[in-house]
Amino acid sequence: MAKAYWISFYHSISDPAKLAAYAAIALPALTAGGAKTLARGLPAKAYEAGLMERTVVMEFDSVEAALAVHDGEVYQSALKALGDGAVRDLRIVPGAD
Repeated sequence: MAKAYWISFYHSISDPAKLAAYAAIALPALTAGGAKTLARGLPAKAYEAGLMERTVVMEFDSVEAALAVHDGEVYQSALKALGDGAVRDLRIVPGAD
C-alpha cells in the first residue's frame, strides 16, 4: 500500500494565537492517526508562484489513514480553533510506488 502525504501550504497567518490553539489540538490528533512529521516551517526558497509562508508535510501509511484523521472529530475541533487565524491550502496526496 502506498504512503500518503498531508501537505499544508499557509498563504497567510493573521492570528498566531489561533494557530497555536490549532496546533495544540491537531498535532496530537495527527500523531495518534499515525502521522510522521517530515517537514515544518518556512521555505528555504520559494520558486514560481510559491509564497514564503509556513509549509507542513506529514507522512501517513495510507490515504485512508490521512482522510480518517482529517475527517475525525478531534481534527475537526482543531480546525474550529484555527477559525479565521490563517488562510491555507491542504492537500492529501498518495505516494508514488
